Amino acid sequence: MKGIIANEKRKMSDEQVIKFLKQAEIAHVATVDNKGYPYVIPLIYFYDGIDKIYIHTGNLRKSHFVENIKENPKVSIEVCEMGDIHPGKKYACQSALVYRSVVVFGQIKKIDEDAKKEWFFDRLLEKYGNPEWNFEKGYPALPKIDLFEIQIEKMTGKLNEGFRH
Repeated sequence: MKGIIANEKRKMSDEQVIKFLKQAEIAHVATVDNKGYPYVIPLIYFYDGIDKIYIHTGNLRKSHFVENIKENPKVSIEVCEMGDIHPGKKYACQSALVYRSVVVFGQIKKIDEDAKKEWFFDRLLEKYGNPEWNFEKGYPALPKIDLFEIQIEKMTGKLNEGFRH
């Protein structure tokens, strides 16, 4: 059942999924704790365009997220973008929401190498930053962050373009 899109009309092509995942801004990362409760947090991310997503968290205190992935490295990630609402012809329940969303399933692991952390932050600045920003070289806060790599096992995309009239 994992990753099944019931309405084939809404299914995004692989190319659309990759393009959207590269440019979307926030990933909602889901884990499960040792009592079976789901836990979801919004994070900025970098997608390598092939089969890996990178995220980071601060490591200054105990973390529900980190405790969960120590127990179970399986994660699900949802990335979405909401568009307009097209009003129904007669009833509100016939209205249509314009949206795009991608759901990813995979395994997460912690990356400890400083070189990979620097690479990650360079990618974040390319994606989210302003090209006019000018910083001193280096990342002195690297010891304060945990970097994670998600190996994508399956990803699906779904879209609704609303009413086409």
